[in-house]
Amino acid sequence: MLWNKRRGGSRVTAGCLIFFFFFSAFHVTFAAASSGTVSQSQDDKHDVHNNQLDLREIVFIIQSQRNVFHVRQAERRRTDLLKQAHGLTEKPPVVLLLHSLSENEGDWSILPLLPDLSYSFGRNSSWIVFLEEETNVNMTNLVQVLVKFDKNKEWFLGKPLRDQESTIIHHYAFAENPSVFKYPDFAAAWALSISLVNRLAKKVKDEPLKSDFTIDLKHEVALYIWDNGKGPPLTAVPELCTEPADSPQARHCATTLISEPPLCGEPVHKEDIFVAVKTCKKFHSERVPVIKETWEKDALFLEYYSDHDDPSIPTINLGVPNTERGHCGKTFAILQRFLSSSVPNTKWLLIVDDDTLISLHRLRALLSCYDPSDPVCLGERYGYGLSQGGYSYITGGGGMVFSREAVVQLLNSGCKCYSNDAPDDMVLGMCLNALGLPVTHSPLFHQARPEDYPRDFLAHQVPISFHKHWNIDPVAVFNKWLRDESRPKPSAGLNKSTKTEL
Repeated sequence: MLWNKRRGGSRVTAGCLIFFFFFSAFHVTFAAASSGTVSQSQDDKHDVHNNQLDLREIVFIIQSQRNVFHVRQAERRRTDLLKQAHGLTEKPPVVLLLHSLSENEGDWSILPLLPDLSYSFGRNSSWIVFLEEETNVNMTNLVQVLVKFDKNKEWFLGKPLRDQESTIIHHYAFAENPSVFKYPDFAAAWALSISLVNRLAKKVKDEPLKSDFTIDLKHEVALYIWDNGKGPPLTAVPELCTEPADSPQARHCATTLISEPPLCGEPVHKEDIFVAVKTCKKFHSERVPVIKETWEKDALFLEYYSDHDDPSIPTINLGVPNTERGHCGKTFAILQRFLSSSVPNTKWLLIVDDDTLISLHRLRALLSCYDPSDPVCLGERYGYGLSQGGYSYITGGGGMVFSREAVVQLLNSGCKCYSNDAPDDMVLGMCLNALGLPVTHSPLFHQARPEDYPRDFLAHQVPISFHKHWNIDPVAVFNKWLRDESRPKPSAGLNKSTKTEL
């Protein structure tokens, strides 16, 4: 949006440059009493002017997404920040929406964006503050936090998360002592001093980013900044919080969270969701019973797709042979069946693995925020080659959700598998990227087990899914993390903890 120097293939609108120079022309100080509060006391104003933190020195970037619901959420967050500032000064802060900065798909991974941030703000700003759509900001407290740090030095600030054990989603980093490495909880906001941004921007331009995959962005950003000890580690800031905004513990916080998960109306009806479970003969006896014991009863329309007909389940053989990896052929056969007269005409398609644990009740609530007439593709977002013009995709194990319109556009585009065992989620990501359709991320879907995530990260979530039965009792995991309190628990669980995984 603001850049007057762009990467190849990006555009900038004419009015943005005028706004940038207008923004650079004024000098103000700012703060606010609390998120959503417009009026501030004279004491608050006095404190802010004593702090002498110039409005131009802080740039807020809301980590927004292109989906209509998320744009609306980000706009509300921006409005809240501007209202708070209005109580202190007539001149507004700069608040940017990440999804609108350029047409580059990789911007959400932050690192490719650093050269542009340095170019546009490297001389007149001191801090870049990133926050999520759900992050409430108390500007008074935030300003008081930032002035504690020398803005001319390299700082990486946030609420620290630590792994309790080495995990596949972090490539088993720090395997001997995983808790030694700190990385930020994005929900609490995180900040980079501009001197750090400027150095990292030069590094990004001079040295190609090494990893092809973006899996857990917050961990990968922290690793890049730390740079094997050559860069600063994350500095823990207690005032960056993930407490609910209405919690008594939140009074000292500069950031807080909305205490409830999104609900934009009545949950979608059961008859609006068709569930497709991918399985195969060797897992009929060990994985399918877990689904039947846990979440199958919450689905009105559900089919199991296998390489073998088993009337006791029952399964449906789509004529695609089982593959040890990929499953692209099976997934595309499911997409085609979803649009056929063989299954009920529903608004939403959910595709899951046979070792996915999911709360359909919570999914129905989340889907109230999305319009099924839009091409919606929802789940946990990963990226491939984002620094080299790559693409985003929904990782399959946590569950892939598609609106009917998305499936129609995908199949009408001629998109198809290059082999039956191609990675279905990545092929779909390439197709969506070619169509210009956004992949919509929700952190409530999880590709891994609860054990693979920091406790502090899960503590402020109401999760929708987890994946894998490896070394866990999957029924116990479902009962602890995904079963709604109002629902009766099933009988004693099935322990399939040591079985082979796909």
